[in-house]
Amino acid sequence: MRIMITGAAGQLGNELISIIKSGSSEIGVIDSAYNNAVTIPADIGEFDITDMISARAFIKEAKPDIIINCAAMTNVDGCGANPEAAFSVNAEGVRNLAVCAKETGAKFVHISTDYVFAGNANEPYREWDMINPQSPYGASKALGEKYAMTFCDKTFIVRTSWLYGYVGKNFVKTVRRVLKEKGSITVVNDQRGNPTNANDLAHHILKLALTEEYGIYHCTGEGECSWYEFAQKIAEYSGYASGAVLPCTSDEYPSPTKRPEYSSLDNLALRCSVGNQMRQWQTALKEYISKVKD
Repeated sequence: MRIMITGAAGQLGNELISIIKSGSSEIGVIDSAYNNAVTIPADIGEFDITDMISARAFIKEAKPDIIINCAAMTNVDGCGANPEAAFSVNAEGVRNLAVCAKETGAKFVHISTDYVFAGNANEPYREWDMINPQSPYGASKALGEKYAMTFCDKTFIVRTSWLYGYVGKNFVKTVRRVLKEKGSITVVNDQRGNPTNANDLAHHILKLALTEEYGIYHCTGEGECSWYEFAQKIAEYSGYASGAVLPCTSDEYPSPTKRPEYSSLDNLALRCSVGNQMRQWQTALKEYISKVKD
């Protein structure tokens, strides 16, 4: 089995490669079908997904059985400031990969986001709920989903949220850094969602990729919280005293881009297919902090 991972140097790509290599995640052992798998890491140094000619040439030579697309422009404010770049990477790049997957007969796993929804729900979004993105980032990711499903009939769309992993920047590392430098941090308390450990997400992507149950999936940590509550647990598990994290409203912490007020996702399709082993977000976070090196 040959598995190509775009965005391989990022949080999720790193976890996928590590799990395939070791044969297990923090959740448990992965399927033995991966025992002799060949991983093909692909980042901007290998080819640019927005360039169809280079994408097609690389994929034709690599001959992957599975393409997992972790490449994306995820800076929400950056996407707002430069929507053309956002759509180039998050939509046109996805179309290119989907076309190439179809041409080579590969399965295509594309990672998407809670930002495809309006973010004003009062209960967790399910896979069949209508999307209604409110920002260039969300709109570009929504179009990427459409392109993936249109151009490759063997596509898995995996939506996730509030992702953190062992490499690169993320909210957990930022909170820990600020607490170390300043002793306290102020975080918004009126935006709710699901913190997701990249190791858990990678485990489930690999489960899905062995099946032919194509379609849309939500895959996030179990349970929901506000960013403030998330930061409180980060501080607690990192050994900081109670009160180090202070709450504020979104109005008190203005952003150039509209953030979802409520974008919690329900892992319904996961439960109905390969099973949902995603850990409670507090459990996954506690193990992560016990291992992470800032």
